[in-house]
Amino acid sequence: MVVRRLEEIIARFGGELRGNGKLTVNSLATLGAATHEQLSFLANPQYCAKLGTTRAAAVILAAEMADHCPVAVIVTPQPYLYFARVSQWLAEMSPPIPGIHPSSVVESVVPASSSIGPQVWVGPGVEMEENVVIGAQCRIGAGSCIGADSYLYPGVTVYADCHIGRRAIIHSGAVIGADGFGFAQEATGAWVKIAQTGRVMIGDDVEIGANTTIDRGALEDTVIEDGVKLDNQIQVGHNVRIGAHTAMAGCVGIAGSAKIGAGCTVGGGAIILGHLTLADGVHVSSGTLVAKSITTPGSYTGTVPFMAHADWLKNFSRLRHLDAMADKIRALEKRLAELEKNT
Repeated sequence: MVVRRLEEIIARFGGELRGNGKLTVNSLATLGAATHEQLSFLANPQYCAKLGTTRAAAVILAAEMADHCPVAVIVTPQPYLYFARVSQWLAEMSPPIPGIHPSSVVESVVPASSSIGPQVWVGPGVEMEENVVIGAQCRIGAGSCIGADSYLYPGVTVYADCHIGRRAIIHSGAVIGADGFGFAQEATGAWVKIAQTGRVMIGDDVEIGANTTIDRGALEDTVIEDGVKLDNQIQVGHNVRIGAHTAMAGCVGIAGSAKIGAGCTVGGGAIILGHLTLADGVHVSSGTLVAKSITTPGSYTGTVPFMAHADWLKNFSRLRHLDAMADKIRALEKRLAELEKNT
């Protein structure tokens, strides 16, 4: 367990400390659950009521809330971002011991700083930079590249000739570089496979969730740019390009050759059809079906069809009144019929 003094946290991440800097914390917790050994945070005004009764050692919050807190505070303009950075520091684990487990098969020359777990296969011609961790039962295909300080959890599969950048985190069950879904149909109805000869190119500081699959390109590469964050069980089709620092929640599906801009967000379960383009700064709500390209930054929601988020809220807020509106229309039609009859 990592124990940090509040003054150490301030020295590392900045902010203004109001309270005893010698106080120590060993983890983070919510305002309601925190104990005197834990650090909490307030980022959502919805939870302001819990601030006065918190038992945390200290709370990370914005300046306007500091006077309402009964315990020590760390004042920062962006409490949630500060919380994220502190969470990483408090959760740091001892680095794995370098070396190759005797049950693994490694057919490439790897740095002495690499840590390769049990029953791993590293194919020939793999280029691995310093301080890479390969968890148990991973498979690294021939000719692949893995950048420095990357961490592959147990059971990751990287197909041949794929490139993973530096400081990548890839969770268990992820498959990088499987064949894209490409077939041509004969007159008989039979399907003829199209060879998928592209690669998957993943930038630096990318995180890929458990059981997420990223298909290799058919002719061109599938590209995941720097800083992209992909949640669990996402499907990325062949020849897709995802721009830098885009984030996607679980179960998103992206069909082949879609181009997603930089700084986008995609909510869980959303579907993006193939060969579409999303501009930089597009935010797609959960469950949305994107059936045409989006050229203007902003928030988009819906399925039948999707539309600008503000328009969707306005239109769909009327759904719960449909029965009453139908009754009114029938009454008006009846009244109109009576008026016409009497004229």
